[in-house]
Amino acid sequence: MAGPPPPEQRSALPPKAARWLAFASILIGGLCGGLIGFAFIDLQCEGDCGLWTGLGALLGALGGAAGMAVVANLTLRAMEEWRTFGGRRQDRG
Repeated sequence: MAGPPPPEQRSALPPKAARWLAFASILIGGLCGGLIGFAFIDLQCEGDCGLWTGLGALLGALGGAAGMAVVANLTLRAMEEWRTFGGRRQDRG
């Protein structure tokens, strides 16, 4: 088994596929949040509610995307830590 790469070849960036997957998950989270926000306001409003349902969809999309971005960021950091330490426990002596 080969050792770790030399310091000049190391990178803190996660693999490209993982970054694209994280980006796609943020988009999906925003889409789902937008649909939930739209439906939440649409169920409560009667009559002409185009502005309110649009605002509900926008706020839901922003909230869903922001929440998913936090999860994706933590996941990518955990992947990098796992790759760096290889699942070994660190002695805290």
